[in-house]
Amino acid sequence: MSPPFFSIDDKATPVIAFALHDGHFIDNTLHDYLLLGEQGRSREEDPYTGYMIADLPVSKVVVHTSRFQLDLNRTKDKAIYLKPEDAWGLNVWNDLPAGAIRKLHKDYDLFYDAVAGIIEAAIKEHGCFFILDVHSYNHRRENPYTEADALTHPEINMGTAYNGKKWQGLCNRLTNFFAKADALDHKTDARQNIIFKGGAFARWVIEHYGEYGAVFSVEFKKTFMDEWTGIANIPHINGLKQLLALSVGFLSKEIKSRNPIVK
Repeated sequence: MSPPFFSIDDKATPVIAFALHDGHFIDNTLHDYLLLGEQGRSREEDPYTGYMIADLPVSKVVVHTSRFQLDLNRTKDKAIYLKPEDAWGLNVWNDLPAGAIRKLHKDYDLFYDAVAGIIEAAIKEHGCFFILDVHSYNHRRENPYTEADALTHPEINMGTAYNGKKWQGLCNRLTNFFAKADALDHKTDARQNIIFKGGAFARWVIEHYGEYGAVFSVEFKKTFMDEWTGIANIPHINGLKQLLALSVGFLSKEIKSRNPIVK
């Protein structure tokens, strides 16, 4: 029996942390159709993001299966990488059966129904919600030795484009907080919507619940690891964990300033 493809640790908090692309698992029933090897998958996944949010004192949602099985940060019609152009030119599946596709689409709906439940509960309990949607992205895409231009690839890219105007001031303040927080051993380059603006997950949340909250899609550049070998720099990752913990404190203060009855 396959393990659950996502898990929810519901602490009934108004801040909710997500690691949508943390997983690497592919369901056993799909292995015969899979063309892409371990390394090809892992380079485009977001390893260690589940670890980064694991100790946060908030509700958490972690996806355990690979984005190459089902990408929950895309619309349902694009969530399965059926063509190379869907997946950075990579060939992922060989004649994936229609029944498997239907099952994956049901899983997609199951996930979003669960997310709707946890967001609606936060709104009912606290009157608002804020989501930390944690990702990572490659900066040595062409080869293991050449880094992307730092001018166009910030260390932290804050995807905030889909949030409504009422939240733009908070988007700016949180970005500045990341840039100034004393969690890493260097000055942090944090900017908004430079290379990523947020994905289909953020857009869905805002379309349905944007009056009550915002999504901050936090993309960490993979300077915390060797993206070609998967070897991690644990002290750096622990610094990012601390940075996220500090951001939870920042958002909690914002929530209390808007709604003093929130505990």
